[in-house]
Amino acid sequence: MSTIAAISTPVYQGGLAVIRMSGEDSFRIADNIFVGKTAPSEMAGYTCQYGKIVRRGRTLDDVILTVFRAPHSYTGEDTVEISCHGGVYLAREILKLIIENGAEPAPAGEFTKRAFLSGKLSLTQAEGVLDIISANGERELVSARAMREGNLSKNIHAVAEDMIKISGNLAAWSDYPDEDIPDADTTHLGTDLSEIINRLEHILNSYDKGKILRQGIDTAIIGRPNVGKSTLMNQLLGYRRSIVTENAGTTRDVIEESVRVGDFVLKLSDTAGIRDTEDPIECIGVDLATQKLENSELVLAVFDSSEELTDTDREILDRIKSKPHILLLNKSDLPEKLDSKYFSDENILSVSAETGSGLEKLPEMIADLFKLGGSSDTAEIYINERQRSQVSKALDYVRLALTEYQSGITLDAVTVYMDEALNALLELTGERATEAVVNNLFERFCVGK
Repeated sequence: MSTIAAISTPVYQGGLAVIRMSGEDSFRIADNIFVGKTAPSEMAGYTCQYGKIVRRGRTLDDVILTVFRAPHSYTGEDTVEISCHGGVYLAREILKLIIENGAEPAPAGEFTKRAFLSGKLSLTQAEGVLDIISANGERELVSARAMREGNLSKNIHAVAEDMIKISGNLAAWSDYPDEDIPDADTTHLGTDLSEIINRLEHILNSYDKGKILRQGIDTAIIGRPNVGKSTLMNQLLGYRRSIVTENAGTTRDVIEESVRVGDFVLKLSDTAGIRDTEDPIECIGVDLATQKLENSELVLAVFDSSEELTDTDREILDRIKSKPHILLLNKSDLPEKLDSKYFSDENILSVSAETGSGLEKLPEMIADLFKLGGSSDTAEIYINERQRSQVSKALDYVRLALTEYQSGITLDAVTVYMDEALNALLELTGERATEAVVNNLFERFCVGK
C-alpha cells in the first residue's frame, strides 16, 4: 500500500500545523527531509525530537518530529507526524517536499480508513471518530467517545453472539435432516427471539435522540400579538433580529435563525401573532405561522402573564396539544393577572423575555420533553442513519423469525431470517461491509484524518 501524506490540522494561519505521513516509506522519506540528532528511521516508537526540515540544503522550518511504529500507530502502519509553525504556505511546502520524496496525497478519510482495514477500528468506531470531529455539544461528544471506544460494537456483537447460538442450534437440525440428530431444542426460542427484539429496539430508539442533537430542533415561537415572541427571539439569540414595537401585528413574515440552548440547537422561527384580522398582508403572516406550528418539532407557546387569558390564547392551547411544546408565561417582571391554574400542562415556564429571567431552565425542559434527561456525562450512544438502517433491517428479520416460529411453520424459515438479521448486523460493524459502503463512509471525513 502506498505511503500517504496530508496536512492534518485546519489549513489556516495559526500557532501550529501538523503534517501526517503513513505507510512503509514514511521513515525513508523522513530521513531524506529531516535533520536532527537521530535519523527518524532509528527512533523508537512513541518518541519525538527537535530538528529541521531541509530542502536542497535550505532550512524550511524548525519542527518537532514524532514517530509511531507499526502496528502500534493510529493506522497500524509506520507513521510520522511533523509539527511545524502554523503558516499555510509553510505547511504546504513541507507537504510538497514529502510528496516530492515519494508519498502520495491522502484522500479524505484515508488515515482512518487504513485504521479500519488494518483492524485497529471497527466501522462503528471509525464513525465515532467522525462524530468526535463534528460534535457541537457535550452530549454529542460523550456519545461520540463511547462510539469511538467500541461500546456500540460491543453491544452489537453481544446480540450477534446470541443470534449465532440460536442459528447454530437450528442449523444442525435443518442442514442434516437425514442424520440421527435430535430435534432442535425450541423450548425457549420464542423468549430468546423476543429478548433480541427488545435489545435491538433499545439500540434503535437512540436514533431520534441523536438526530435531535446533530441536526437541531425545528422550533416555532407561537402566540397572539404583543405577548413577547420577538423579544424572546432576540433574547435567545443574544442580539436584535426581530423588530419589537408596541403595535400589534409588527411581525408579518417568518424570521428564522438557529441558536444553541444548552446541549441543543433550536432552529427558531419567530412568527406573526395569531389572531383574526382583515389585513390581507397580516393574514398571510398568520397563515405562515399556522403552517410553522403544524410542521415544527417543538412549539414555544408564549402567553402574556400580565393579562388575563383570551379566547385566542385558548385556541392556541387547543392547537398545540398534539405537538411537543413548552408554555412560556412571559412578562414575569410585571404583576401577574393570568390564572396559571387554567393550565394543566406540566411544561410551563415563567419567564421575562425582556430580562432573560427564567430562560436558564429552558434546556432542562427541552431535555425532559424529548426524553434526553439526565447528566450529559452518561454515555448513551446516538446511532446515525447508516447504523439505524442496519439495526432496523436486522430487527425486521428477527420479528419475521418470531412470527414464523409462533405460526408453527418449519424452523427452516426461522433459520433463514436469523441469517439475514445476522448479516445486517455484521455489515453494521464492517465485518461484512461492501467496498461501496466503506468508501462512502470515509469520503465524509476531512483530508488528513
